[in-house]
Amino acid sequence: VQLQASGGGLVQAGDSLRLSCAASGGIFSSYVMGWFRQAPGKEREFVGTIGWNGGRTYYADSVKGRFTISRDNTKNTVYLQMNSLKAEDTAVYYCGAGKGAVSNRPRNFDYWGQGTLVTVSS
Repeated sequence: VQLQASGGGLVQAGDSLRLSCAASGGIFSSYVMGWFRQAPGKEREFVGTIGWNGGRTYYADSVKGRFTISRDNTKNTVYLQMNSLKAEDTAVYYCGAGKGAVSNRPRNFDYWGQGTLVTVSS
């Protein structure tokens, strides 16, 4: 499975941004999808995850209520809608695909996109 993340950019605090992650080369609907992020000098951290049919979603406490993950299996794409962005949301955002149950652990995701940079100015 190949993943291509896009939609990052430079925004101001309070703005919204939507990230997309397009998948190819596999049966997209069979994968749990997740979004993670990595700020400079920090480890990759969990943002949100969504089950294969979109019925189950989980979020990190830091983004709960502001970010929404969704997927369109007809377009082989997962989205991350980010609202009320804060400076601390600045990071490279990665999408991952994995088999099995939804997870907040990077090791449970087998495939990764290249990342898209989100910079939030305060």
